[in-house]
Amino acid sequence: MDANARHGLDRWLHRTYFKGSGVRFFIARRLRPAGFAVGVVIIITGSMGLGLPRDPIYQIFSLALGMALIGLPWAFLRRAKLTALRELPQYATAGETIRYSVTVTHAGKKRRLQRAWLAESTPDPRPASEDFIHQREPGEEKRNAFDRTLAYYRWKWLLLKNNAVLGGISTDELDLLPGEKRRVSIPLTPLKRGVMRFDDLRVLLPDPFCLFQRCHVVAAPPATLTVLPKRYPLPPLELPGDAAYKIGGDTTSNAIGSAGEFVGLRDYRPGDPLRQIHWKSWARTGKPIVKELEDTHYPRYGLVLDTFSASGADSVFEDVISVAASFASALDSSDTLLDLMFIKDQAHRVTSGRGLARADRLLEVLAGAVPERSMDFDPLARLVIRHRDHLTSCVVILNGWDTQRSDFLRRLIQAGIACSPIIIGKGERPNEATGHWVESGELPRDLARLPNRLRAES
Repeated sequence: MDANARHGLDRWLHRTYFKGSGVRFFIARRLRPAGFAVGVVIIITGSMGLGLPRDPIYQIFSLALGMALIGLPWAFLRRAKLTALRELPQYATAGETIRYSVTVTHAGKKRRLQRAWLAESTPDPRPASEDFIHQREPGEEKRNAFDRTLAYYRWKWLLLKNNAVLGGISTDELDLLPGEKRRVSIPLTPLKRGVMRFDDLRVLLPDPFCLFQRCHVVAAPPATLTVLPKRYPLPPLELPGDAAYKIGGDTTSNAIGSAGEFVGLRDYRPGDPLRQIHWKSWARTGKPIVKELEDTHYPRYGLVLDTFSASGADSVFEDVISVAASFASALDSSDTLLDLMFIKDQAHRVTSGRGLARADRLLEVLAGAVPERSMDFDPLARLVIRHRDHLTSCVVILNGWDTQRSDFLRRLIQAGIACSPIIIGKGERPNEATGHWVESGELPRDLARLPNRLRAES
């Protein structure tokens, strides 16, 4: 099949699977597991009863059909008028369960609301057309010709990959009188990093047999949740470079406060902390005088992130982000600065540490990182080299190993930067690779094996 025909077929398959998944989700949300079981019983007993006048089969069939005929309209006729306000935490971590509160108010005026639960609608996991056309399921080339043509397993793999949340249904049953307000807890497990928007809260109203349920919209303002990348414990690390003698300078000292030895007195300058005012000299001279302290000494590290990924599957990219997040958390200290440098359309540098943003800011940036398809390391190399005089050393996290990454690392080393490469890849370590090799999918094992003192490549 030529490329144009394959492209057209994939678009048609995407439209078919997209609509079919929407119908399946609509039904699955309103048909409870017990209702599915009753449906199976109706089909089996109805088939067995054809031509076989056996009373037990007819009795089971009649009971199941009667429950379905009562439960379906009962659930359809249930009503609820609710308003709610979510109280989401500022951050969550991918793979870790959180519980957040929802304050729900019964806005109805007549009936008491019983046997109801709140459910948070998760983001739509159905992939976009371009993702379905250009991405490939790992191992798809090994499937038979029929499966490769219909690409159904690719669709299932993308659905599973895009599924962002588990849970989202309140554990407590709602029992509210008209005008009553109650706080409900909802457990939620985010599976992916990023910023999630919640704008579709529903109340589940089942029938007495719990076969079917009505999903009624709850009036609630939208809310967002920042899901930070998954992080792994690191051993105590000592990075290369002469960190003890990195001088921050006067500007940095003013920003973070000085703690060195007393040097002398000078006139007050805007921005000087009040605790450094020399009150006796102010009283004697009539103008504010401050104590001048020597510059404090602290290390400044670079965390250089390779966001380039030419693979459509991006199977290693998420592990790269997790390793970067692990280092950003481990290097968060009141006595250090950390510069995260990466490419997102263009070269960026974000700093955290003493007197500046905390590591949460770096984790928030990493949560929104996306793979770059154009492999151009030149802007990133220029950014790192431009700030080399301020850096003690750099941890360079690479997405695999090839000629371009080797040249990029060599360029940083030739510029006089102490670099400790961490290479994330699949399979065996390439013979020509330098630095520390971490196998994708085995991050806890390989990160725990990192030496306590990371060596600098030369």
